[in-house]
Amino acid sequence: MADTTTKAGSNGRLITRDDLQAAYAQVMGEGEASARAAAPKGFAIVGAVAVFVFTLAFLAGRRRGKSSSAVVEIRRL
Repeated sequence: MADTTTKAGSNGRLITRDDLQAAYAQVMGEGEASARAAAPKGFAIVGAVAVFVFTLAFLAGRRRGKSSSAVVEIRRL
């Protein structure tokens, strides 16, 4: 009774360690390829967001500094 049952994709034979390693390598290879293809676009987006955040922080700090800074006068004796 156990001989008549086969798993999907096994073609009626036992799945070996080599079969599993080959399938794992194929899946990991596809994942790495898609990640490497998407990396340049991701770096560009992250860089643009970082520049925007730094610019916003700079402008906010500059505005706050103007409104609350005291005028200091230096006199020579």
